[in-house]
Amino acid sequence: MLGGPGSGKGTLCSDLVRDHGFVHLSAGELLRAERDSGSPQGDLINSTILSGKIVPVDITANLLLTAMKNLGWTQKTFLIDGFPRNYDNCEGFERILGPFVNMPFMIFLECTKETMIKRISKRASESTTLRNDDNDQVLIKRFDTFHAETMPVIEKYEKEGKVQYIDANRSAPEVTQTVVNILKEHKYIQ
Repeated sequence: MLGGPGSGKGTLCSDLVRDHGFVHLSAGELLRAERDSGSPQGDLINSTILSGKIVPVDITANLLLTAMKNLGWTQKTFLIDGFPRNYDNCEGFERILGPFVNMPFMIFLECTKETMIKRISKRASESTTLRNDDNDQVLIKRFDTFHAETMPVIEKYEKEGKVQYIDANRSAPEVTQTVVNILKEHKYIQ
């Protein structure tokens, strides 16, 4: 699952987990958990996140690989949210995860910047714990990074015929139903 900050990746994944038994792995959540764990790479992760940049691929890919293994990956279908986010991530995905996982396609949540800002503002106002990357300064950097580094990933996978474009400006139930239909078509949902 890829999309800009606030495009609805987490909400969509939560719906698919709840209703269809997928396992959701958010690259961002794994990175924030690792940052907060006190691990030696925590400071690097934190400073990278606060600068609005993308964490080094080996860290993220290995966190995803470990999470999949810990969750019994041979019996599960995973939704990977927010990865790969740049060309370096694509290389790391293929090098570290490629021997173990099959990525048949990517779901790309297309969303306007205005909609994403509105959603992030709402998330920040309703949350009891503020994410340190949901402030205006970091958000501008996240949007810039998304357009500069993630959009070329979408274009790469499009050339391979692996992108499903979803209009994510619509309501969460509408977006979820569209994705459910795609997953049914590809036999991931009965």
